[in-house]
Amino acid sequence: MRANRLRELWNAGKPVINGWCSMPGAFSAELMASMGWDAVTVDTQHGVIGYSEMLAMLQAISTTAATPLVRVSWNQPGEIMRALDAGAYGVICPMINDAAECAAFVQACRYPPEGFRSSGPTRAVVYGGADYHAKANGEMLAFAMIETAAGLANVEAIVATPGLDGVYIGPSDLSLAMGGPPGQDSDAPALMAAFDKILAACKAAGVRVGVHTNSPAYSQKMIGRGFDLVTVGADTRYLMSGRREAAEMRAWLDAH
Repeated sequence: MRANRLRELWNAGKPVINGWCSMPGAFSAELMASMGWDAVTVDTQHGVIGYSEMLAMLQAISTTAATPLVRVSWNQPGEIMRALDAGAYGVICPMINDAAECAAFVQACRYPPEGFRSSGPTRAVVYGGADYHAKANGEMLAFAMIETAAGLANVEAIVATPGLDGVYIGPSDLSLAMGGPPGQDSDAPALMAAFDKILAACKAAGVRVGVHTNSPAYSQKMIGRGFDLVTVGADTRYLMSGRREAAEMRAWLDAH
């Protein structure tokens, strides 16, 4: 079976850098995956991406060395299993509030006896290999998102869930849940204290921890803080950066 490169990097003591796709399109996903990220996540929660588009994007990512991940829209077993069957090598699940929700998520990612994932890796066996069914439980990654007040309060119980590989922090929702503003790359003391609480719980449980960021500088700070995975680049942010060039041209035209 194809090995999960993220596990290999972590076992070697290295952090993972992740790219993010919110826009549908196989070619844009291929471009993102060719940039040099260790992994690329297809976002079907806040991204504008449906199942058929996700499938094509996973196929495009598979032409590169990047590990394909999917953020599902909710903790729904059918959706989680479809992402894995389509070839995702890891699933990020939003809004995990307690240990029971986390257990249901993890078990949807695992074949029996570790879980209740249904057998039918339609494309996954093509991407992963003929022995996918026998080895998938040891390769697929399950990331629970901690981004609510309940999730933060229950983090120790959540990370004790058997089979959980990692926690992924949604900083914008977590800040909102704590009474702060939404946004990325915040150094607000209360948010940093929450980050440190999550980090401590994950390290104690032997669980990896990732965070969504908006810049290389902030990502580097978070790796220094102890994070195992940072999401740095996003397709929408790269496209929106073109506003600067548009503004520069508009100013030049107005001056002439």
